[in-house]
Amino acid sequence: MTSRRRLRITGTVQGVGFRPHLHRLARSLALTGAAGNDDDGVWCEIQGHPADLDDFEARVVSDAPPLARIDAVISHEVPTVDGEQTFTVALSTGGDPEATVSVSAVPPDVAPCAACLDEVADAADRRHRYAFACCTDCGPRYTVIKELPYDRELTSMAPFELCRACAAEYGDPGDRRHHAQAVCCPACGPALSLRSTSAAPVDEADESHATVSGVTQSAERATEDPIEEAALRLRAGQIIAIKGLGGYQLACRADNSPAVARMRRRKHRDQKPFALLVASVDAARELVDLDDRAVRALTGPEAPIVLAPRRGSAEVTSEVAPHTSPTTRDPARGVVSIAPEVAPDTRLLGVMLPATPLHAMLAESTGVPLVCTSGNRSDEPIVISDDRVGPELGGIADAVLTHDRVIERRADDSVGHVVGGGFQLLRRARGYAPRPVQLRSDGPDVLAVGAALKNTVCLAVGAKAIVSVHLGDLEHPAALASFEAAVADLLALSRSTPQLVVHDLHPEYLSTKFARSADLAPLLGVQHHHAHLASCLADVGWAGPAIGVMFDGMGWGTDGTLWGGEILVGDAGGYDRLTHLAPVPMPGGTAAVREPWRMAVSHLHAAFEGDLEHLPVLPGFESRLAEAQPVVEQCTSSRSITTTSMGRLFDAVAALCGVGDQVAYEGQAAIRLEQLAGPSARRYPVTLSDGSPAEIETATLMAAVVNDLRGGIDLAEVAGAFHRWAAEVVLTASRLARERSGVSAVALSGGVFQNRLLVESAVPLLTSDGFEVLLHGQVPPNDGGISLGQVAVGRATLASRD
Repeated sequence: MTSRRRLRITGTVQGVGFRPHLHRLARSLALTGAAGNDDDGVWCEIQGHPADLDDFEARVVSDAPPLARIDAVISHEVPTVDGEQTFTVALSTGGDPEATVSVSAVPPDVAPCAACLDEVADAADRRHRYAFACCTDCGPRYTVIKELPYDRELTSMAPFELCRACAAEYGDPGDRRHHAQAVCCPACGPALSLRSTSAAPVDEADESHATVSGVTQSAERATEDPIEEAALRLRAGQIIAIKGLGGYQLACRADNSPAVARMRRRKHRDQKPFALLVASVDAARELVDLDDRAVRALTGPEAPIVLAPRRGSAEVTSEVAPHTSPTTRDPARGVVSIAPEVAPDTRLLGVMLPATPLHAMLAESTGVPLVCTSGNRSDEPIVISDDRVGPELGGIADAVLTHDRVIERRADDSVGHVVGGGFQLLRRARGYAPRPVQLRSDGPDVLAVGAALKNTVCLAVGAKAIVSVHLGDLEHPAALASFEAAVADLLALSRSTPQLVVHDLHPEYLSTKFARSADLAPLLGVQHHHAHLASCLADVGWAGPAIGVMFDGMGWGTDGTLWGGEILVGDAGGYDRLTHLAPVPMPGGTAAVREPWRMAVSHLHAAFEGDLEHLPVLPGFESRLAEAQPVVEQCTSSRSITTTSMGRLFDAVAALCGVGDQVAYEGQAAIRLEQLAGPSARRYPVTLSDGSPAEIETATLMAAVVNDLRGGIDLAEVAGAFHRWAAEVVLTASRLARERSGVSAVALSGGVFQNRLLVESAVPLLTSDGFEVLLHGQVPPNDGGISLGQVAVGRATLASRD
């Protein structure tokens, strides 16, 4: 008996070798039929004996390609087809141009697989040293797609007509490049060139601009290979702009102190740490301590930047490394030199493996760890257009390693670290976006525009939430323009007409102003920390309710003050505010974020009722007496806004300890305080007031900190004791919430929970007390996850109206 079935496979099933997988599977079972892409994913019809059809359906999932993420396989019987002899891969269909497209079918970009890297390294292979080698298991996806479905003619590979050899691979169901949309080779694909920032070939560039440490451009030119020449220039101390997957990057050697300092000066990035590109896991291990979880993340197809503790062998040196040196490692001492300018104020280093064959060859040819950072000036979007390289990177880079394939959309490097037993993203971009988050139910299309810092946007379509790549802070006009383009791109790619647009309650957020002016759909304002709670629950698939410990810098509260130290109980449908930090003035408003000493004065003023006679004996406050009085006056002014922010409390303690007087980037004071913290047997009192909501008192904490500082207690002990206090606050407030609500699951969200020491102190306390702890895994705990929470609240709101 012969039967025929039609299968609908949804999920990330385009651009991952799924149709070749179906072809091989059908042939192995002697089935006939066809498979193809369309707007909703992959369709397939199979014909044969019913038992073989059952086997086929089971193996569709069990034997799926490694990059595929299957959400559902739905099958039904259809009439048999007479005379069918083979199984074929059909041309893609676009379907109804008015219909919503499954954006979840768009695969993220994938780091090079071992097979492609082996070919690139093989002198006998036709792709030897070819920067664009890829297959169905690796290569560009999201950043080359123009529109769906994902087929070559709808990508930026369309101008590159396949040569005979590549066409044979593309059409061979048994080849790993079968229907690999970005397949190419030196004969038919994109080509590299090394150019000046004025777009002229380097041999036509101004020689004086290429001079570094006495090594001139003409003296360096020893090869016509752009990668080798770029490596020579890097070793000489130059800064090279590299056209990567999702944008241009800036690179220099990490052991050359003047080169890194020059990068900082030109890029206007004074202190924020740089990430390092290394050639291998072994090279990474020479710089940082990596456990198995960190290695899995580092070597995964996403290839993120992994933050890890710096090894003692990663020596900080301010010496100028010789430009001819092939390595920064001293074999006799086992030491790898890293310039102090790479990552000041932190014991962590961010390391990443190559995201493309180009990066792999450059790292290998240079032979040293490379600073590899976004190709932009600080706070601006990463450059993706070739015609913007000169105007935007011309004052930074000495030369440009570029190519002729268009980057269709931005995707910065993703960043994460191992914490709480898993890998947690801090910036979600290349390799992860636009991979969807599975929602617990279907529903109407909802667009969320996120927050102001670390912005992402999110679109809920069906049972999926598609979170954009990291878009950054929206204060810069170019960043705001990138945000607006990302919203338009997400809606156009999905052909979605949202029924609701969700924004933050803060009236001055540029994302809020955009939502109010765009006239896309009815609006819903969602409280910032409610969105954090809903984000964590959606991230882990928790139905709720849960206790939400939401600690961050600040978010607009429903009472018109700035919240940030909140213990909520609820879910996407609503929440109760059960506990929060005691409010204090935020003198100077945003000036208190840039100058954390202001928050120290505010907390001291509240704790000591205006008596600040102890200021001269506190670290870092010797010179602040004259400035403190106006700040005290601001603290007593009725015009000063108050805050319950835990992030600002971290700032205050950092300032008191002398490591956070002023900051160059958001969160720097808290990072310094975490790095300062050492083992401490000291315990500061945790006190909660009566009432509803209860208040977590900070006056007794500040009195204890000041007493220790005046008594000469080691600063590392004070910082360690403060972190212990914060962890015990999480436990004590969660206990109170459990008593009042009966809920025993605790979600930890907000930027403060990027602090590894806090998380790894609080989680054991909670679990040993019977709580189930929910931590972010798919989106960051910071404001990069806010948009996911906003769509969850939006969906719940629409459901309650229905």
